[in-house]
Amino acid sequence: MTPAGQGRCAERSTTQLVIIPSYDTGPKVYETVAAARAVWNPVWVVVDGSTDGTTEGLRAMAAEDEGLRVLVQPENRGKGAAVLRGLLEAQGAGYTQALTMDADGQHPAALIPAFMQRAAARPDAMILGRPVFDASAPLLRVRGRRISNGWTNLETLGAGIADSLYGFRVYPIAGLIAVMSRQPWMRRFDFDTEAVVRLAWRGVKPINVDAPVKYLTKEEGGVSHFRYGRDNVLLTWMHTRLVLEFVLRLPLLAWRRLMKRPPFQE
Repeated sequence: MTPAGQGRCAERSTTQLVIIPSYDTGPKVYETVAAARAVWNPVWVVVDGSTDGTTEGLRAMAAEDEGLRVLVQPENRGKGAAVLRGLLEAQGAGYTQALTMDADGQHPAALIPAFMQRAAARPDAMILGRPVFDASAPLLRVRGRRISNGWTNLETLGAGIADSLYGFRVYPIAGLIAVMSRQPWMRRFDFDTEAVVRLAWRGVKPINVDAPVKYLTKEEGGVSHFRYGRDNVLLTWMHTRLVLEFVLRLPLLAWRRLMKRPPFQE
């Protein structure tokens, strides 16, 4: 069952859109999309090979809503691959900035307009959500992200990225496509972190904005595809690659930091 199409944002932006990658999130995706559409137009959902029946439900929503578009990946290729699919089509349609958010209800859709406003004022920057955790946040997850954030701070010479894992953020579309097209990574769980590191290397300034994050229980409809073993191995491999590349970039990055010039352009 899909939610009724009431309270939709009618005014369409021609430069900024919301992209929601979705994989087997169950009915919660309908609430997420409806909440996003209530405050922004357009919203695009990229279904990443879901097998939970939500593809048909989302298509039914889109059939009744001109501000909603559904793109479907034939198989599960990962969050980064889903976002890239949306970015490429958005760029072709003339959009310049994209806000990404998860489909599982963790991200605050009500803050979309505020993030878009900040992004419009600073098209040269990336607007990054700085997560504000409540009691629902698993302690192991909170502590684990501190480690990843520490590596990110090193890899960017302290560029100012407050949180590298929180996926509620606005990207410059052209810059992110340029980053992703140059290497084969950033297609799965490693997308969020590697995206901000490589954009920082290109001179894209991070602007951090507080945003709450909610970890939903199963009873609340929460679905998590995070696997501690598998995904921590992926993050370790990602940071290993980034550190090795950072070492090669270090002399020029340090020189340009001292000279207060933009970081190295890929």
